[in-house]
Amino acid sequence: MEFTRESIFVAAIRSFFKSFAVIIGISAALGVVLLVLVFMAPSTMTPPKNELVLAPDAAGKEDLLALTAPVILRIDINGVIGVDGLTTEKIDSVLRDSREGFLANNRVKGILLHLSTPGGTVTDSDNIYELLMTYKKKYNVPIYAFVDGICASGGMYIAAAADKILATPISIVGSIGVVLGPVFNFSQAMDKYGVQSLTLTEGKDKDMLNPFRPWVPGEDQSLRAVTLAMYDRFVDTVTTARPAIDKEKLVNEYGAQIYMAAEGVRIGYLDAGDVNYNSALQELTAAAGIKESEHYQVVKIVPLRSFLAELAGAKSPLFTGKLKHSFEMHPLMNPELSGKFLYLYDPSRG
Repeated sequence: MEFTRESIFVAAIRSFFKSFAVIIGISAALGVVLLVLVFMAPSTMTPPKNELVLAPDAAGKEDLLALTAPVILRIDINGVIGVDGLTTEKIDSVLRDSREGFLANNRVKGILLHLSTPGGTVTDSDNIYELLMTYKKKYNVPIYAFVDGICASGGMYIAAAADKILATPISIVGSIGVVLGPVFNFSQAMDKYGVQSLTLTEGKDKDMLNPFRPWVPGEDQSLRAVTLAMYDRFVDTVTTARPAIDKEKLVNEYGAQIYMAAEGVRIGYLDAGDVNYNSALQELTAAAGIKESEHYQVVKIVPLRSFLAELAGAKSPLFTGKLKHSFEMHPLMNPELSGKFLYLYDPSRG
């Protein structure tokens, strides 16, 4: 009897481990299959980098038209410039795609910049402006900017590429300026609590504005010079594109202040401050030579990512094996903006 009880026990243990091994095997197989699908899928399964999305025309229609119909390319500049999709690379990709495939044969007759942004990095704002200016000159198409919310700082820089800047009555414009920082200094607090730090450098002022030691007068000289040069370029770009703006008043009076649309028109930031999306499109299509009776297509080019690509992303706990805990700070306090020169309106920085 003892032998029988032991056999049953051993058989149960063996059965348990067999079942466990089967479960582990199936899980491992699924994991391998998923990895293969993500990383070794044939090109026919790889989605295109961008996709075309139809947007409403001035009559609110989004119907797909024939390949001979003229197109207005709508580019949304919504959010902080230099973050997520609002980068130089993304806008360059959009402009390149606007001359290929479905939009080939010079179908794009004009560009509508749909703006709702507080600005962003100096580099991306300047690069996007230059990309738009190059495109406009190369293909001889009008660019109109439509502000629906806020167009500040780097947004105004990009909008300077437009032939006209139009806005809704409750939109906000302005904030011509450059910012770096804030930069903090903790040296007095460290002295109080007996904390020391050591930074090894070679080269004069390599550790300029080191927050863990007292700052030396003049060590920020080069940063101030760079900031001034960026500001001068900003002012020149805006006043060249918007000759109605008084340059002296812009520097000494308007500065980085913001204004409602009506005041923006008076200053010269805007051509009109009582416009809606439909009327902005109507003005642009007329400038593009599209007749009132002619059907046209409004198209946006947006990034397309597959479900598998999202799973394979670095942020996915499925692949990292880690859950990241975080708390939301001010939306403009993005780590991607840290240490960069900014054309950015952010009242919280005051």
